[in-house]
Amino acid sequence: MERKIDEFFHKWKKDLIRKPLILYGPKQVGKTFSALNFGEKEYKNIAYFNTDNNKELLSLFKKERQADRLVLNLSLICGETILEDDTLLIFDNLDEGIIAKGLKSLSNQQVNYHVIGITSRRSILQELKGEEFQFKGMYQLDFEEYLIAHNEKSLAELIKDSFARRKTCPFHKVAMDLFQRYIITGGMPEVVKADLRDATDYELDAIKQKIIDVYEKEVVFNKTLIDIPRSLDVIESIPNQLNKKNKKFQYGTIKTGSRQKDYEKSIKYLVDNQLVYRSFKIKEVKSPLTSCKIKDSFKLYFPDDGLLFTMLHLNKKKIITDDDIKELLYENHIAKTLTEGGYSLYYYQSEGKAEVNFVVQNRQGTIIPIEITTKKDSKAKSLSVLMSKYTVPQGIRVTENNFSTKKDIRYIPIYAVFCLNENQ
Repeated sequence: MERKIDEFFHKWKKDLIRKPLILYGPKQVGKTFSALNFGEKEYKNIAYFNTDNNKELLSLFKKERQADRLVLNLSLICGETILEDDTLLIFDNLDEGIIAKGLKSLSNQQVNYHVIGITSRRSILQELKGEEFQFKGMYQLDFEEYLIAHNEKSLAELIKDSFARRKTCPFHKVAMDLFQRYIITGGMPEVVKADLRDATDYELDAIKQKIIDVYEKEVVFNKTLIDIPRSLDVIESIPNQLNKKNKKFQYGTIKTGSRQKDYEKSIKYLVDNQLVYRSFKIKEVKSPLTSCKIKDSFKLYFPDDGLLFTMLHLNKKKIITDDDIKELLYENHIAKTLTEGGYSLYYYQSEGKAEVNFVVQNRQGTIIPIEITTKKDSKAKSLSVLMSKYTVPQGIRVTENNFSTKKDIRYIPIYAVFCLNENQ
């Protein structure tokens, strides 16, 4: 499947000041497959190393920092000749800071080896802070990639063009139908491949459940996490948290009598490693938004729509007939799309009842409030109140309708949310 990361890999390879690349992201999103696929197409050979519990590799990096001797030993370990400009070295499951820091010996002013380290533990990025590395996040397929996988690249381009030009999309119904399918399958490559071969919903659920188990094992087998049971409790509570009228994370929803101090370290670990995404409450809107956040009031979202669909034990009919469930799934989709586009998430709630689902700030400092509705006759009251009160020039309303603009509010269809990341 064509992935956006492919274009990034090509630019990285051609970069005259290329640094070792650390590719990070959740498990099962296709990081290793994409790196290997790139290596097979663009290099004479690949030197692949699985660093997970690899004592031989750890011992080598502990004692050796000279590039020529390091390469000689690596060549002996993997059984491949390592060429300075025509071998891609891949270090998978990177979890040891010693090995990770040692990779910079392979790409500096004296040598020019092409190195990719792959990890699902974002915590290792902190250990490499300030080191000579390039970092890139990779996630499951977004809706644009999903369309491309379904041979609908022209539709993806048409959606982006409609967003940029603020014009209606002539294939709106086709896009909505495909998006409804995306909400059910999600973007995990294994699930998307099964969907492409017309797997039944039962087969898709079985694959998704296997991936959910992998996510939970990521917690269980973690070397540094102190409280594994509570971390699993947080993950398993997210569907119920989002299915409440008030989607604010409430500790009592996990277990009666639960308190913040019992779970705050577990939640921090899950957020830091992108096993869940967090949006903080704000009561006022000013730049920078981080100065407005209320640390103990937040919502948690799941990083894949399809996995959440399965965890909620839903079926297709429920999406069609239940606006509240549909809005829940749409809200999760927007949260995960914006987070993976580099936005920090906030939601606005006034002292009264006014609530705006998301408020984000792009790299240019522009504040963008985003409201969701699936009800055709609903009016953007909370959004209008926020914009008027804090002099925000433009807001976005995500609906199931086609693109339009009314006064200072842009209406964009739910399937076009990925376009917001193009402007980040």
